[in-house]
Amino acid sequence: MLVVDEDRERARGVGIEGEHPLGLRVAVAQARSAWLDPAAGAVAAAETIARAAERGAAVVAFPEAYLGGYPLWMGRTGGADFDDDGQKDAYAAYLAAAVLPDGPELAHVAEACAQHGTWAFMGVVERAGPGTAYCSIAVLSPSGGLVGMHRKLMPTYDERLVWAPGDGAGLRTYEIGGLRVGALLCWENWMPQARYALYADGADVHLGLWPGAVSLTGDITRFIAQEGRVWSIAVGGVIRLEDIPDAFPLAARLRGGEELPFDGGSAVADPQGEWVCAPCAGEERLLLADCDLRSVRRARLTFDPAGHYSRPDVFGCSVDRSRRAPVQWAGATS
Repeated sequence: MLVVDEDRERARGVGIEGEHPLGLRVAVAQARSAWLDPAAGAVAAAETIARAAERGAAVVAFPEAYLGGYPLWMGRTGGADFDDDGQKDAYAAYLAAAVLPDGPELAHVAEACAQHGTWAFMGVVERAGPGTAYCSIAVLSPSGGLVGMHRKLMPTYDERLVWAPGDGAGLRTYEIGGLRVGALLCWENWMPQARYALYADGADVHLGLWPGAVSLTGDITRFIAQEGRVWSIAVGGVIRLEDIPDAFPLAARLRGGEELPFDGGSAVADPQGEWVCAPCAGEERLLLADCDLRSVRRARLTFDPAGHYSRPDVFGCSVDRSRRAPVQWAGATS
């Protein structure tokens, strides 16, 4: 059961005289993933979207790898052991639990978004072809269904054993309620060029999707808020040893180790870098944050990294937003 933190809500900003106050309520779902059960995860996500919509949320953000599950076994069971049968079986099970962009799981979430008039930014394990997985963000709108799929640019450390590096096709923001919303995954948030690409695309709200850990989100969430003069929102997951299904090939080895570090870490910082909600840990929660455009504009008086502080006469930045494929077919096909 998710706990709605009514006491953590931020009052909507009041627009300047003569201007309509533009604001956006974002629901942050610090939730447990239905690990390797994306169908159950989609059902739970739809319920969370309904609950968030009842409280006026226009956007619902979910953790990294919420559908499919974070590959938590790699660093705890010798994931780099080459040609190991146990690792092969684990990867096969993981691929089987990855979702397709046009699959039933995301279709179920899209239906909930349409029914409740909300957007969703959801971490998913995306399967591409028969043998490759990406760590992705599925962006779903109430009117267009799946409108974006961002693939993590560079998996971190042992993640590279199971996730392929992505491309720049998803480095974009989306206009929602008069504000522009962008999102990055985990340590992508530490990549200066990736952050800058979203700032340059007009980000007012920055979502950082994490597998979940207070130790990860404390510094970077406030830093992004201060650097980008944006509402910076971290959403982290909660994963317990009991979430590992019995059928997972390495379940016994995982359960024999110490408790997992995935304890949440969801947080909200305003465009001045002040905490609205400091990183919270230990339980599932549904946090509500009201992000107003006026606060962004006020903060940019002194700094705008992709505007009056950008110095394009000195620095240059080029972003390739094409979707990369392993082959380009030419000529007639049959």
